[in-house]
Amino acid sequence: MEQTGKSYLIRKATIKDISRIAEILVFVKRMNYRVIFRNDAVSFGEIQVIPVAEQYSKPEILENIRVYEAEGIVKGLIRIVEKEVVELYVEHFFQGQGIGAELIEFAKKEHDVNFLWVLEKNANAIRFYEAHGFHLTDNKKLEEGTPEYKVMMER
Repeated sequence: MEQTGKSYLIRKATIKDISRIAEILVFVKRMNYRVIFRNDAVSFGEIQVIPVAEQYSKPEILENIRVYEAEGIVKGLIRIVEKEVVELYVEHFFQGQGIGAELIEFAKKEHDVNFLWVLEKNANAIRFYEAHGFHLTDNKKLEEGTPEYKVMMER
């Protein structure tokens, strides 16, 4: 595949990708969610690279992850379970380059995804998904262990 003259690949994640996946998840979650949850014990205590790597190396999680790789670097990831986008993260330093768009369009085309959950206060994510054909529904649920709500988006 080509993106602005540079080749990239969206492929199934392997165990060799775990450390990079964990780095992306930890850093982006801290950047995006700390302002929402305001809980440093979680942001810097519970969310740590090694435990995240251990969790994501479980076959039932790893088999559902696709990574975006360009120039030999994993720059983003998407986790798809059945028709749901469970997670989509792009390394902070590579955001704004169309990587998230490539991942969500891949999920729509190759996996026919039709829904996802997003934090109600995550306006940037909501705008992103709306730009890719998803719309907010009235279906909400509490994010476990927090006072914050997630809302379902469908296409």
